[in-house]
Amino acid sequence: MSIPAFGLGTFRLKDDVVKASVKTAVELGYRAIDTAQIYDNEAAVGDALAESGVAREALYITTKIWIENLAADKLIDSLKESLRKLKTDYVDLTLIHWPSPDQAVSVAETMNALVEAKKMGLTREIGISNFTVALMQEAIDAVGADQIATNQIELSPFLQNQTVVDFARENDIAVTSYMTLAYGEALKDATIIAIAGRHNATPAQIVLAWALQLGYAVIPSSTKRENLASNLLAQKLVLSDADMQEIAALEKNGRLVSPEGLAPAWD
Repeated sequence: MSIPAFGLGTFRLKDDVVKASVKTAVELGYRAIDTAQIYDNEAAVGDALAESGVAREALYITTKIWIENLAADKLIDSLKESLRKLKTDYVDLTLIHWPSPDQAVSVAETMNALVEAKKMGLTREIGISNFTVALMQEAIDAVGADQIATNQIELSPFLQNQTVVDFARENDIAVTSYMTLAYGEALKDATIIAIAGRHNATPAQIVLAWALQLGYAVIPSSTKRENLASNLLAQKLVLSDADMQEIAALEKNGRLVSPEGLAPAWD
């Protein structure tokens, strides 16, 4: 997997809140930061990273192209605007945030524009987010699976998205899990709490360790220093086969993110 396994998410964090979160995370050792055009926080993230004193080449910055910018004549200009806000000459990964509603812009058109952005040096890698198997196949048909660094999808103990995961794996496309903690609901689950007790760990650490152990990249967010530090320690946890099986049994197709007008026909 070329993308970092552990990063910081910034969804729903803005202005001084996101700036503080990013600054603290970088101080603690985070080096991968995930943002998006629609989050309206790229400039604050850029400020935090510029002020962090960490060399640009040590960081891994991801942004995502919003649906209004998916057309070939808009994508590159919008990415350049993201770079201006992020105060960098390039990002490490650029994703299609959501597939174009009603396929107003074809997957092929956007993927080819992303390849062009990559050739121009605006982004090191490209990928997709919220893509179903059918949409992944369209992306592969357009540019080849080797061009697609990851599919960033909602994935938690309650929504394990196995169909999409299996297809991504068959095509050597890494999976990035967002909403891994299920808006905090996974932290209240009795099974997760019991496993955490056995490992002298927090429920969040258990869920993140589960995802990491399955080979997914994770991008949890937090505004609290103690949680940011604690989450990082999930990388050192090793769950038993029994632990993993118990968490696998929590699957209930518990999707939390499916915005009307944006969401594709999920697998």
